[in-house]
Amino acid sequence: MNELSTLIRKYRKQANLTQEEFALLSGLGVRFVRELEQGKPTVRLDKVNQALALLGFKMAPVPIQMKEP
Repeated sequence: MNELSTLIRKYRKQANLTQEEFALLSGLGVRFVRELEQGKPTVRLDKVNQALALLGFKMAPVPIQMKEP
């Protein structure tokens, strides 16, 4: 799993929603929710934002901290 999949699963469970309920409320397919929570490396960003919106989040660019040589 990755940070995104962990976050979505955590908040979905805190909301006491099954994957099926979460999919229905967010307008996504159950298969997409499962793949997202399993950390599938290729997912559509618009659908990720749709899932995050239900939880009160959105994807945003975050600067990467560069290591000094």
